[in-house]
Amino acid sequence: SSGINAEWPLRPGVQTDPPTIAIGDLFPDGNFPEGEICQYRDDNLWRFSSQEMKMKDYAFEEALRDARQAAEAHRTVRQYVQSWIKPGLTMTEICEKLEDCSRTTIKENGLQAGLAFPTGCSINHCAAHYTPNPGDKTVLQYDDVCKIDFGTHINGRIIDCAWTVHFNPRYDPLVNAAKAATNMGIKCAGIDARLNEIGEAIQEVMESYEVELDGKNYQVKCIRNLNGHSIEPYKIHAGKTVPIIKGGEAIKMEEGEFYAIETFGSTGKGLVHDDVDCSHYMKNFDIGHVPIRINRAKGLLNTINRQFGTLAFCKRWVERAGETKYLLALKHLCDLGIVNDYPPLVDQKGCYTAQMEHTIVLRPTCKEVISRGEDY
Repeated sequence: SSGINAEWPLRPGVQTDPPTIAIGDLFPDGNFPEGEICQYRDDNLWRFSSQEMKMKDYAFEEALRDARQAAEAHRTVRQYVQSWIKPGLTMTEICEKLEDCSRTTIKENGLQAGLAFPTGCSINHCAAHYTPNPGDKTVLQYDDVCKIDFGTHINGRIIDCAWTVHFNPRYDPLVNAAKAATNMGIKCAGIDARLNEIGEAIQEVMESYEVELDGKNYQVKCIRNLNGHSIEPYKIHAGKTVPIIKGGEAIKMEEGEFYAIETFGSTGKGLVHDDVDCSHYMKNFDIGHVPIRINRAKGLLNTINRQFGTLAFCKRWVERAGETKYLLALKHLCDLGIVNDYPPLVDQKGCYTAQMEHTIVLRPTCKEVISRGEDY
């Protein structure tokens, strides 16, 4: 690819294959592609043509530009990954190849631009928060159902977007269920939309699907303790949750908010619990100054602050940043509440789970599905 890149004319809109050009360099004027534009419905239909709302949209321009650049990087990376991901690759190979491409297209630059969280590649009954730790030799299999969940950001504007990889067509209905459920969540989202009503609509779609595995039928269940969430700069889970079952709180979505709309379908219990061997960590966003007496922990926190800030990270990335023998220090930071651990989330062993996720923004004039692409 370095050979291609050397002679490649840097003209806007033409990416190399594999991608080697940063999105910022492909769109030097800063006009990054819009996501899918959806008009609001009913009581908010007027917003689309309101001059006042169009003026408010302008004030939003910088945040949108950053989010769209991150989204274009996300689309570029995932379409590249879709071209080569296959059984027989190790999860480590998959994640490192994805992350290398992501770092290039986002033009990684300290905390201004980079990867928003570790590449999730949770397999089968594991629904979320698995990425290989150093030394993990797990290999992707033909019969696996793998959720690829990765994030990009520009100036802390995070794109959180995921899809499910599978090779055996017997899982089509499971994957389609999550896809349809997420699209229903996106459709129901909007200014003044109530979170509980979105959850109910998602559940109805998800549970209308069934999967036949080894002669047995399973109704697809929503994983009831996983949900979508609002997103703020450098804060992946910003306080509002978008349930994927009925019975949530009747809180309203508001103008200007960013949301990750994600759904998880399962052939198991539809309930996840923490598993062992944690890989995902994130600094507590609201933590003040906590005195640390152990030098190794102090040093590790300095590395975390410099490399990740309040964005999530994993053990592979800690090692990549040059840390060695950091496990006790990391545990100490977790014990002090400075860092939180996010272990893998699993349903019952032997079941299969699928996920689909997009990032949307509730602009004053319209709803924009920023991470939408030709693939999903």
